[in-house]
Amino acid sequence: MRLATALWLHPPKYQPRIAGLFYDYNMTKPDPQTEHTAEPLHPVMQRRFLRKHLRQQRKALSTDSQEQHALALNQHLSRNKLFKRSKRIGAYLAADGEIDPSYLIEGAWLANKKIYLPILAPFSLRIYFAPYTVNSKMKLNRFHIAEPDVHPKHWLKPQQLDLILMPLVGFDKSGNRLGMGGGFYDRSLNFMHFRNRAFKPYLIGLAHELQKVDRLPVQTHDVPLKIIATELQLHICQ
Repeated sequence: MRLATALWLHPPKYQPRIAGLFYDYNMTKPDPQTEHTAEPLHPVMQRRFLRKHLRQQRKALSTDSQEQHALALNQHLSRNKLFKRSKRIGAYLAADGEIDPSYLIEGAWLANKKIYLPILAPFSLRIYFAPYTVNSKMKLNRFHIAEPDVHPKHWLKPQQLDLILMPLVGFDKSGNRLGMGGGFYDRSLNFMHFRNRAFKPYLIGLAHELQKVDRLPVQTHDVPLKIIATELQLHICQ
């Protein structure tokens, strides 16, 4: 049994494959009177449709596919120079069909790297990162997501990390990221808009390849990613 099984790295419950409708950037809404395509949807609505259907697609992956993708992700990213030279790494625990970074977490521990998980500060819309070890005591936050139960004095700000492995719902070739809609990462990483992406923390999104779209509708507060890692390859973003 994998070490992660006992460490809150449990795989999510997966549904049978769903043949859902896929919406791209040029989504349009039908006119109920003419049954012809009307004007394009507002970008906010496009993001909602994309979020819904991409979540369905990733949640529809079988347990075996999820495991294979997690192994392939580890193989691709563990060899990357940014990952290899990073000492403080922010990660996450997979849920809702997200690609599972637990092999990367275990490999980082074995390489004497420090892993941190996102934690929601009370009465805040921002995230911090708390140390996560084999023996970490865990608790559920207000969204029922497991996070380390440690004193705030041990929390780090995102800019104190070398690398952040970020979950996402959708992405495009420019490194634009579609999240779950809460905006926690974008608010917490707002400082990245004022610094070159060559500086720490490096931002690497983790996703299944099926979460890639041609182009995402972008919002001004979105923080682009340097790399998107999937089970097939590392997408180096422009």
